[in-house]
Amino acid sequence: IKGDIKFDHVTFSYLDNEIVLDDFCLDVKSGTSVALVGATGSGKSTLIQHLNGLLKPASGKIYVDRTDITDKDTKLVDIRKKVGLVFQYPEYQLFEETIAKDIAYGPTNLGLNEDEILRRVKKSMEMVGLDYDEYKDISPFELSGGQKRRVAIAGVIAMEPNVLILDEPTAGLDPAGRDDILEQIKFLHEKYNMTIILVSHSMEDVGKLAEKIIVMNDGHIELQGKPKEVFREIDTLERIGLAVPQVTYLMRELKRKGFNVSEDIFTVEKAKSELLNILLKNK
Repeated sequence: IKGDIKFDHVTFSYLDNEIVLDDFCLDVKSGTSVALVGATGSGKSTLIQHLNGLLKPASGKIYVDRTDITDKDTKLVDIRKKVGLVFQYPEYQLFEETIAKDIAYGPTNLGLNEDEILRRVKKSMEMVGLDYDEYKDISPFELSGGQKRRVAIAGVIAMEPNVLILDEPTAGLDPAGRDDILEQIKFLHEKYNMTIILVSHSMEDVGKLAEKIIVMNDGHIELQGKPKEVFREIDTLERIGLAVPQVTYLMRELKRKGFNVSEDIFTVEKAKSELLNILLKNK
């Protein structure tokens, strides 16, 4: 099953012996869009670095597509083809003179022939919404922040992974750039059925994208479920240093003041629709 992930009682600590993942268990089904949230130090980054073998657990097993990636005989190069990891500020890793050459870097290192490399470059550019003929010869350094990030994501997609992990993909972008990247990630998930793991501190981003939210706290899962289920747990989220989307607080306050609105709203679009309906009914 392409894109299935399983953490089976994984424990990990750094050299100072402070446990970062504590008997950690998690199942992510293929084709799911999952958000990983938690305060700084909750274990999010440590968790995703286990998924392509950058870190190894002290105990427990991790499976990707039913392959035990903690097994000493498993080739990590094969796992890294399956699991694409887009680090925070990935545009800092762009270095080639043209966009096409930058995206071709990964497939070239796989030892693929030129026809296959070209096919992958064209396809990954199309997947992130960059026209090949228009952009292939442009320097990545001439692009906007959002476009640079799309090129960086295309470089990872060109490896044709089954799982795409994005660490704070909207960090540092202006509102237009944020919306642009979120739309692109949503498109990849919906059109190509890619398993997406989004690490974010932005509850607004999470509410727009994720089918399932996993809330981490001190190396374990504090909450998990659909966005509307997790965002109902405002007290628990606030206790561990998180919040719900601002629009959810607004709807909660309107409800308290007697307006007949749903509290299960976590995107501006849904809030707008709900409030317009109320206005029309009261005309």
